[in-house]
Amino acid sequence: MRRPKIFYGYWVLAAAFLCIFISQGCGFFTFSLFVKPLEADMGWGRGEIMGAFTVFFLSMGIFSPVVGRIVDRYGVRRVIFAGALMMGIGFILLGLMQELWHFYLSYAIAGIGGAAIGIAPASVAVSNWFEKRRGLAIGIMSAGLGIGGMVIALLVGGYLIPTWSWRISYISMGLLIIVTIVPTALFVIRTKPSDMGLYPDGATSPEENGTPDAELVNTTGPNAKMAFASLSFWLIGMSFLLNAFCHVGVIQNQAPHLEDIGFPTAMVAGALGCVGMGSAFGKLAFGWLCDRIQAKYACAIGLTLQIVAIILIMNIKPTSPLSLIWIYSIVMGIGAGSWLPTLSMLTSTTFGLSSYGAILGAALLMEHIGTATGPLMAGYIYDVTGSYHWAFIIFLSLYAISMPAILVLRRRSQSKSGKDCSISR
Repeated sequence: MRRPKIFYGYWVLAAAFLCIFISQGCGFFTFSLFVKPLEADMGWGRGEIMGAFTVFFLSMGIFSPVVGRIVDRYGVRRVIFAGALMMGIGFILLGLMQELWHFYLSYAIAGIGGAAIGIAPASVAVSNWFEKRRGLAIGIMSAGLGIGGMVIALLVGGYLIPTWSWRISYISMGLLIIVTIVPTALFVIRTKPSDMGLYPDGATSPEENGTPDAELVNTTGPNAKMAFASLSFWLIGMSFLLNAFCHVGVIQNQAPHLEDIGFPTAMVAGALGCVGMGSAFGKLAFGWLCDRIQAKYACAIGLTLQIVAIILIMNIKPTSPLSLIWIYSIVMGIGAGSWLPTLSMLTSTTFGLSSYGAILGAALLMEHIGTATGPLMAGYIYDVTGSYHWAFIIFLSLYAISMPAILVLRRRSQSKSGKDCSISR
């Protein structure tokens, strides 16, 4: 078989990147830009508005395992196609809503669709097409999270909402999802190289793609049931639940907080985009770092950056220089970008690869719970106190649990039998 000039896996990688770019850019990074417009037009409290963010991420978390099973049965292509239609329709409905329950229902629909075009199916496709360079490929795909946040937040907050309205902005994002991802799913994405008579990494034969050290790849470790019964799993899960609770709680409330202080919406959108840019860089940087130091220490560095960022935003005043906002945004973005590569590496180095997917999926569910509830708590604290000050204090306090929970983890030690059940101190 002739080697194609451009390995088709690169097209699949680009498509997966686009799926993450669009779905997370529209679903995650723009949400806080709608808080004040909805508060003004609909008369809802910030806690009520943040409830939709909770619905969105709980829907994604709950349906992610279901999506995984459907991917195994029907392939990535059909799942992403259906998910794009569902998420797009959810955003269009957001632009047409009139009641609070419409708001929640629309975000639930968008969340289910987001699970079908998000990290899980995109990772399956990329992992199938790349073996030797799988880590780098996953890192590039994951960077779509931050870059999508930077670009789409600037588009929505800097142009669509001020120029048109929040309703037109929601409808525009829904159409963007359908117009870009539906044809990508139909004409570009293929689940496996064998679907096209190809081999991973651009090889022209199984022998060329084979690796002499394949037998040395560590596929031992506890099964999922054993892992779920171990202290190590719960330390990882609780740490990342609190990690997400804190940094997402800040990121999703930073826009209304900075607008309350007196900064213009366009500048606030720029700061949110800067967080996305920092997040993209952080995912690449922490993936690289995890190859050089233990993942728990890389995770601790990321948590430290988040703590510094929260202290910075707490000290931003109406008279503060704009540079302080940009410094906060970059530091928070890089720190927040640490979660995905460090969670992945902590899971594999603690439990091995034999049940990696099931264990990582359960850990992601816990992470999504933190993502869903942190902004909600901050919104309700604002409704009660008229300030985010105590929400920021609570976030800072929770890092005192999250960081030690990670640092006490041990690397797994393999027994002679090849079995392993890593236990933490």
